[in-house]
Amino acid sequence: MPAKTPRPRPGAVIECRMTSFWTGERIRLRAVEPEDAGALMRFAVEEERRGDLLLPPRSAESHRARAKELAAEKSEGDCFRLVIEALDTGEPVGTLGPHHANAREGWFEYGISLGADHRRKGYAREAVGMLLRYMFAERRFHRCGVRVLADNEASLAFHRGLGFVEEGRLREHVYVAGRHQDVVLFSLLAHEFGNQPPTGGH
Repeated sequence: MPAKTPRPRPGAVIECRMTSFWTGERIRLRAVEPEDAGALMRFAVEEERRGDLLLPPRSAESHRARAKELAAEKSEGDCFRLVIEALDTGEPVGTLGPHHANAREGWFEYGISLGADHRRKGYAREAVGMLLRYMFAERRFHRCGVRVLADNEASLAFHRGLGFVEEGRLREHVYVAGRHQDVVLFSLLAHEFGNQPPTGGH
């Protein structure tokens, strides 16, 4: 007779190992904690211009308050901010999240920020891929849109490498550093996600 598989005794703890949806090969995405205030401040100093806006300096206290505010926000909804954490060091290397979302029409836009020392290591590609998978496969969104300044060659190449399609541009749409600049419009549809071979790195 075949040997019987032993049953666990009552009250025994059964170990079940699962890989988190939010953990990849290089990074994991997690919620913002109050202790991330220093990292948020560092990212803000390194990236003082956010899109077309030049941001004035902010105090350390304002970054602490912002980190506490983000940490206390409810996780429900389709607009949120996550920390990108390097698995090998446990260090926050950036943030990302959807900042506009229209559930009725099925589209969203997102933003990402990486610390200067953590670029071109594949962190952004993996983080954005994880976010897209969540928004397309779990939240049922159909389209992701991105707006990129026309002179931001790194971001243009990054989104093309991810399979985003250039739809056109808004001519002289924003005012940056004393002159008007074009904004390039990209989009990626749910059925296009994952169909493009990976190129480059970010």
